[in-house]
Amino acid sequence: MNVAEGSISAHNSTSQSLLRRVKSQDHSAWARMVHIYGPLVYRWCRRAGVAAQDVEDISQNVFQAVALGIHKFHRDRSGDSFRGWLYGITRFKVMDHFRRQQKDPAPQGGSEFQDQLASIPAHETSAQRFPDDQSMAEDDGLQVLHATLELIRPDFAPHNWQAFWQAAIEQQSATEVAESLGMTPGAVRQARYRVLRRLRQELDELQDL
Repeated sequence: MNVAEGSISAHNSTSQSLLRRVKSQDHSAWARMVHIYGPLVYRWCRRAGVAAQDVEDISQNVFQAVALGIHKFHRDRSGDSFRGWLYGITRFKVMDHFRRQQKDPAPQGGSEFQDQLASIPAHETSAQRFPDDQSMAEDDGLQVLHATLELIRPDFAPHNWQAFWQAAIEQQSATEVAESLGMTPGAVRQARYRVLRRLRQELDELQDL
């Protein structure tokens, strides 16, 4: 499903995206970001061969680096995304983990290290890391999508959420959904629009849709 199609393009420019709230040190927004992207970091670590018992420590290091560098994150080119930038940081931390296991010298710390971390390209995506399996990158995107939907679901009435789900996720026609839920087709389209708009408000600047 391409949730970026159709009415979702009518983004409310007055809203604050998740990224903006994180940059403004909104603690609830930070918790939402970790909820959405934490499982991805776990999956990337495991794919790279990190033992399950070591993933938590690496994940903490990853999000500490994100917290320090988030104000420097920006998209310079079409296709740049927070997910790609986060992947670059995760890869860096995983490499550091294996380096320490081999008792090699640790990378230099301090402000120079943070500048290097913040300069990781936002377009360095998981698809580049796994060029032979595009489905992995697609699965990563779906992970982000569904985690975000889980977070915003409580903000909508159950019948409106069901209308959205059947119309947008299950791709039923507005007429079919209206008949099954006792709504008008117009109400179904409006429910779909409102949920997709909210989804865009959460992830617009992260460019992960």
